[in-house]
Formats: sequence, C-alpha cells, structure tokens
Amino acid sequence: MNTYCQTSAAADGVETATEDYVTMTVAGQAFGIPVLSVRDVLSPQIITRIPLASPEIAGSLNLRGRIVTAINMRTRLGLPADGFVERAMAVVVEHDDEPFSLLVDEVGEVLSLPIGQRQAVPATLDARWRDVSQGIYRLDDRLLLVLSVTSVLGTIGFDPVH
Repeated sequence: MNTYCQTSAAADGVETATEDYVTMTVAGQAFGIPVLSVRDVLSPQIITRIPLASPEIAGSLNLRGRIVTAINMRTRLGLPADGFVERAMAVVVEHDDEPFSLLVDEVGEVLSLPIGQRQAVPATLDARWRDVSQGIYRLDDRLLLVLSVTSVLGTIGFDPVH
C-alpha cells in the first residue's frame, strides 16, 4: 500500500505513527486517498465522452499530453450525477500503471491521522460505500472513509490496453 507514514511526538512524549490522506467529498460524504496515491488535483476539465464506455466512465481528459480516463464517482456510487461532470474536481491516481481521474464534488485538505485510530468499515455503512472503502476514521464532525482505488476501478468493466 502506498501510504505516507510518519511519526510525531505527542504532548506526553509518546511517538504516534500517522498516515497522510488527501480528503475529498462526494454527495456530502468525506473520504480520503493516501497522499502518495494522488498524482494530481485538477479544477473542472473538458471531458471527452468515450462511445460505448460503461456508465461510470465519464470520458477522457488530456493531462500534459497524456490521455486520462475520467471516472464519475457519483455514477460509480449509484448517486444522481446530472450536470456533475462539468463542475467536478479531478483527482488523478495511478492503477496498473495507467492514470485515472476520479471526479469528485470537492477536494479538501491533507490530513495526517494516527494509524492506530483507523477502524474497520462498519457493516451498517451503505453497501456502495462499503465496497470501495478499506477503513474509516471517526473525526470530530464526520466519518472519513479510506477509499480503495483498486476497489473503485476493479469493478468498472474496462480492459486497459497495455
């Protein structure tokens, strides 16, 4: 797993290992991707539709001369997506040496969270989110789901050309 881990000294002198996550939201739900998995964050982009692609694939975009497949996270999660692609932020990740752009509502801050506070995904979490999550953090005001890029991309039904 590509996770940036560091240790920091707490007020009581005990060192705590942390993981850094880029945070984002889709339909009000916060989630994080390990910072080392994120290659780029882009403002809304021009997306070119790909004929006959599965519904989760919004199309492709050009990132410095490289074609990047854009994944509509709202469609992937079974949420309403009307007009979403035109205003979505793009988080570029790599999977099997191919770049993919995850289209999200907004990108937040980078959080360093104690590894020991990460919990298993609860069985009561909506199945759509549970299927793409590999853990959760309980923050003061919300749950932060740890997104599994492999799970998001693994069930879309495309066959990358190598």
